[in-house]
Amino acid sequence: MTILEKAPAKINLSLDVLRKREDGYHDVEMIMTSIDLADRIELERLGENRIEISLESRYVPNDERNLAYKAADVFKEAYGITEGVHIRIDKNIPVSAGLGGGSTDAAAVLRGLNRLWSLGIPLDELAELGSTIGADVAFCVYGNTAIARGYGEKIESLPSPPSCWIILAKPDIGVSTKTIFGQIDVERLFHPQTSEILKALSERNFDKLCRNIGNSLEDITFSLHPEVMRIKEAMVHAGAAGVLMSGSGPTVYGLVEQQSKATRIYNGMRGFCDEVYLVRLLG
Repeated sequence: MTILEKAPAKINLSLDVLRKREDGYHDVEMIMTSIDLADRIELERLGENRIEISLESRYVPNDERNLAYKAADVFKEAYGITEGVHIRIDKNIPVSAGLGGGSTDAAAVLRGLNRLWSLGIPLDELAELGSTIGADVAFCVYGNTAIARGYGEKIESLPSPPSCWIILAKPDIGVSTKTIFGQIDVERLFHPQTSEILKALSERNFDKLCRNIGNSLEDITFSLHPEVMRIKEAMVHAGAAGVLMSGSGPTVYGLVEQQSKATRIYNGMRGFCDEVYLVRLLG
């Protein structure tokens, strides 16, 4: 028996870092939405009690360092599962890109194992388990559009953004989230207007959404990787209505209502970096 799960990427419509906590983590407020760029996860039972990962990517480990492996490990421990599982990951989401690739794989494994072993665990419980694996895993268990608070574990569903196209442009670098968060001085950060983004979503107002999307981490990533700032400038110059770095970067996205304009910007951005995608919203 093989279980298939789609693992969609996400973009941040907002990312606000509110404070540093005594445990060393940061309290955040992030509005995220799922996009139609996805990894594909296959799960199959093994006769032996072990976890196997297979994938074709020189950038992604196939052992306990992989979040999908960690997800299977914590799932088996939490529910007393003594069977093994083979996890095959077909990667389409760029690695270390700010698009939640590792987190969404882990979330897909949690959902898939729930089906593979017919446990009937509610999504809320899977999301709570996912929050022990990584900050974005709880959101990725649900997908669609939501605001995440705390360190990312408190999820509240939101209305979907207005229908639009998304151009993603990722330079040929990886960005360490840990490194970016290590540079944070909360008092000096830019803080996006989260309340205005929430209003834009409730009103399905595309222009208001594009005016207010924001990311507290942009300036830090730009200072360490100026090429990310240049990609954002190029996307703005090309005419995307709303342009923002997702997560801790380095992927920059642009929101566009018209397909013809989105295609033109997509073609233009391919001159700036190798990894450019034109996708739709799922949320």
